[in-house]
Amino acid sequence: MGNPSPRYTAEFKQRAVELYRAAGPDATYAAVARELGCDAGSLSKWVALADGAAPADAGQNPFQMAEEVKRLKRENDRLRRENEILLKASAFFASRQL
Repeated sequence: MGNPSPRYTAEFKQRAVELYRAAGPDATYAAVARELGCDAGSLSKWVALADGAAPADAGQNPFQMAEEVKRLKRENDRLRRENEILLKASAFFASRQL
């Protein structure tokens, strides 16, 4: 199989967006991405995500927020599974006491 996609940190993504914006109106995603060593499509997606961030969240890094949302969703799924196991166990033990 091929090499897995590189995982970029939230700070790297934020800095890449800042560099793209600082490069001026004539800059292309491909040129900036080449300098950074990442994919132009990824840079384009990061800029769109940063542009779509709510103005109230201007002080926060939208990439860190996205990572936090992913982490919380994983935790929520884990807790749901654990809760389901506990419900089944309590029903099992409740039926055995009768």
